[in-house]
Amino acid sequence: MGLSWDPERERLVIECHAVGDSYDDAMAESADGVYKTELVWRRKPFADLAELELATFRWVSWWNSKRLHQSLGCRTPEQIETEYHANQAAQAVSQ
Repeated sequence: MGLSWDPERERLVIECHAVGDSYDDAMAESADGVYKTELVWRRKPFADLAELELATFRWVSWWNSKRLHQSLGCRTPEQIETEYHANQAAQAVSQ
């Protein structure tokens, strides 16, 4: 997904990428859909690209540190990552 400013329509345009590129992935598309539903479409229009970028930064921070994900056992991605690194460190010590 990409964002660009359309001066003729005076609004941001969300661009989709082609099949086969790095964005052609079901998980990314799912997260992209949630992003659009929870942030972009509910809060539009954004005044400019900077406002959308700040809102996106805040949303991604919330998504990773506060939002519970059912597919992760009702934990956050941050918790999963912390557990992973703790397990890696414990395995390194035990070897």
